[in-house]
Amino acid sequence: MSLAEFAETTHRVPAGVLDLIGNTPLVELTRLDAGPCRLFAKLEGQNPGGSIKDRPALAMIEAFERSGELRPGGTLVEATAGNTGLGLALIAALKGYRLVLVIPDKMSREKVLHLKAMGAEVVMTRSDVGKGHPAYYQDLAAKITSETPGAVFVNQFANPANPLAHESGTAPEIWDQMDRRVDAVVCGIGSGGTLTGIARFFARASPSTEIILADPQGSVLVDVVEGRMPGPVGNWLVEGIGEDFVPANAELRLVSRGYSVSDAESFHAARELLRKEGILAGSSSGTLLAAAMRYCREQQRPKRVVTLLPDGGNKYLSKMFNDTWMADQGFVARRHDGDLRDLIVRRHDEGASITVGPDDTLNFAYSRMKLYEVSQLPVLVDDRVVGIIDESDLLMATIGDPAKFAEPVKLAMSTRVETVQPSAPFESLMPVFNRGHVVVVVDGARFLGLITRIDLINHLRSKVH
Repeated sequence: MSLAEFAETTHRVPAGVLDLIGNTPLVELTRLDAGPCRLFAKLEGQNPGGSIKDRPALAMIEAFERSGELRPGGTLVEATAGNTGLGLALIAALKGYRLVLVIPDKMSREKVLHLKAMGAEVVMTRSDVGKGHPAYYQDLAAKITSETPGAVFVNQFANPANPLAHESGTAPEIWDQMDRRVDAVVCGIGSGGTLTGIARFFARASPSTEIILADPQGSVLVDVVEGRMPGPVGNWLVEGIGEDFVPANAELRLVSRGYSVSDAESFHAARELLRKEGILAGSSSGTLLAAAMRYCREQQRPKRVVTLLPDGGNKYLSKMFNDTWMADQGFVARRHDGDLRDLIVRRHDEGASITVGPDDTLNFAYSRMKLYEVSQLPVLVDDRVVGIIDESDLLMATIGDPAKFAEPVKLAMSTRVETVQPSAPFESLMPVFNRGHVVVVVDGARFLGLITRIDLINHLRSKVH
């Protein structure tokens, strides 16, 4: 073989993005508490669409093409909590198919924006209803398919190409990367394809390898695995895994044992993974990682354990990697003072408030509102509130002359600031809200923070269990 031929075979440039699906890296996690075990992670976020779901998405579309059900320019319809939709959107865009996705409303904003950017048609539906309800995402997707001429319902939950993608791809990769020594693999179940495909492979290649289910608290799947009557279906915030039924593709008989993992444990595990290992992974990755660490710490002898990290964490920056969101959900402990300070989301004494000064420009105030997605800003001088500027103030100041964005905030702000002391009763907030104002909480003259209507609503909602 010539040097040129050798270089071509060892450094072949992929013919396109689809050639990059699969063959994801596997890394040992050495800075987490895995007891006596060695814990390895398969980085499925390295797929071009950002998740493990690229694998079955490509396999399912290619199966429809081979069968003739999907013709050039055809329509694909699917129900998805996110990543399967992203995989389908990537492949549909490259192959020229129309894609309609029915998505529960708990899906992260980043995922929705990603889908729309790739040309998918997104139909949002409720996440608090079960199978049989007309708004249930799978039932709604099936209905849309039946009403769309020539459309194909992908139906990842029962499509045999889904587990086959993992049986022929993901599992053999793990087997080879682990030098054919794997004691346990930790998986979640969304559609069931990943766990079933991996379990089928290891049942042949290494029957002693345990398949461990990581399931969000509130899902019924762990109960089924452990032979219990499923309890009431709960709600969970982790995206992409957990179900209120057993998907047709999920062969639970292949599961050795399961762990039920709370949202809080999942999110903190994912955050710990980032801090200690430098890996930015998604919410379901946190669930799998938490279950894997619990399994590892329970072992009496060393084992080689693999967990999947199904997607990257960049789609969750506004959620579990956002301290404010975590605190709003009750997953991060806040200091409790027992008064109105507990309602302030961005406390000034903790350096979290978003403010402007009277000499800052209106353009600067506008930029801060856009960046932090707020509609009003306190105007401070030495921790003392001298005014408030909101969207209406900006509009009134600039509508006649946009050049006035260069003028100082003090020319447009309202100096009628309604302040309350932290000790004021909750009932004192309503008259301020009814006058269309935001509540400014001060300790003496020192600014502590703002309280809006939604802050009060969130506080009241947190009392419901």
